[in-house]
Amino acid sequence: MGFKGHIEGNVVVLDESVDLPEGTVVEVLPVTDQVRPTIAERFKKVIGVVDDLPEDMARNHDHYIHGTPKRCNSSR
Repeated sequence: MGFKGHIEGNVVVLDESVDLPEGTVVEVLPVTDQVRPTIAERFKKVIGVVDDLPEDMARNHDHYIHGTPKRCNSSR
């Protein structure tokens, strides 16, 4: 169970009211702003590695990987 809050005058102030018994021991961990890499940054090692895939690989990946019937090429 977690609660969000902020610091006001060196005191932790929770953003919402909580119903905890008096004297409940809690642990406060500061949340740091983490910069998450983009999808392209996360997959940069594999982007462009394979250049001879079928044009319909995205639509029919199950066909090429598992042998299921191909999907039709409708615009949906």
